[in-house]
This record gives sequence, C-alpha cells and structure tokens, in this order.
Amino acid sequence: MVQDDVRGVLKDFYESLYASLGPQGWWPGRTRFEVIVGAILTQNTSWANVEKAVANLRRARALSPRRMHALSIHELAGLIRPAGYFNIKAKRLKAFLNHLFDSYGDGPENLKRLLSRRTDALRRELLSINGIGPETADSILLYAAGRPVFVVDAYTKRMLLRHGLVGEGAAYQDIQRLFMENLPHDAGMFNEYHALIVRVGKDYCRAKKPLCDRCPLGRFL
Repeated sequence: MVQDDVRGVLKDFYESLYASLGPQGWWPGRTRFEVIVGAILTQNTSWANVEKAVANLRRARALSPRRMHALSIHELAGLIRPAGYFNIKAKRLKAFLNHLFDSYGDGPENLKRLLSRRTDALRRELLSINGIGPETADSILLYAAGRPVFVVDAYTKRMLLRHGLVGEGAAYQDIQRLFMENLPHDAGMFNEYHALIVRVGKDYCRAKKPLCDRCPLGRFL
C-alpha cells in the first residue's frame, strides 16, 4: 500500500471511529502526576483495577510526588494491591520517583522541570528508568506532557493486522512510525485516536470472537 493510501485509510478510520463512538475523555487523571502513576499501574491489568488502586492512593493522600516518595515500598505496595503485580509496580513507581528526586530535586517544580524537557530527550530519559517501556513512556509523553507522540498497544496492532496494514512481525516502532508519518502531529488528535482504538479493541476487535459485523471499522474489511 502506497503512503497516500495509508494516510487516507488512517484518516478514514479515525473519522469513522469518532463519528460512531464520540470523544472518549481519556486519559482519566486529575493531575499530570496521577496520569503518570496510572500509566505505570495499568501495565498488565485492566483500568478498573487501576482505578481501585488510585482510589486507595487518593484516600491515603499519597497522590503527589513528595508524599508517594516518602512511602516505603511495603506501604506503597499495599495501597496499589488492586492493580496486580503490586510489589513489582511499587518498585517501578519508586524507580520513577527516585529518578525524579535525584535528578530534579525535591521542590514542588521537579515534575514540571522533567516534563518540560525536549520530547526526544524526555523519551530517552523515561526509557532509562527501570520498568518504563515504550508504551508507558509514550503514554507519559502524550497524556502527561501533551506531546504529539502516538501510543501503540496490543489493540492497535490487532486492528492494523486485521486490516492488512501491518504484518504479524511488526515491531512497536514500526507501528508507531505508520501513524507518525501519515498523520499531522497533533497531541489532541493522537490522544483521541488512541483512546478510540482502545475502545474498539475492547468492544469489537477482540482477540477471540471479534464482532467485525458490528464494528465501526467493519466496512473497511
């Protein structure tokens, strides 16, 4: 498929999803720090479980970098237990917080200074933190820092694979490049597009027994 065709298909997908499903209001988070916490907690679990963990953190008044940083690993793991893999995720949250405080000080502006870094440098820095991979780093870039970086997840690959836009062996960066090279770099649109893909992946483009006849993108098959 030539590039102009890919650009047109991706644009048509977005317009069809938006017309059928409407704005998704994603990512749900009251602060940029809460978005980052959610991005780390949502690894290998459902958002419903993340919401329970975030609610625990909120009740404990631990949803700020300084207050969470002051918690022990054991205390933090107990609060985020509903998100699953809580011991591992507590270590990942601590790794992020230790990097934040070690590199940007303990003042109230440390997170702002981190997120104000140039996009490419910030992405490399995030990826250097234990437990933060490409999807988590890009979620932080897009949803917390407002950068026009497309987030790729399993739903994205499944959707593109079923429509013949990528092959089975397509890597994260290959799929991301498909969007970045064929769509305008607009953080708001990337935000909405990714959220719509997640919605269609959960409701229609399922791993087993997909509902292609009901899917907003079914007509493109």
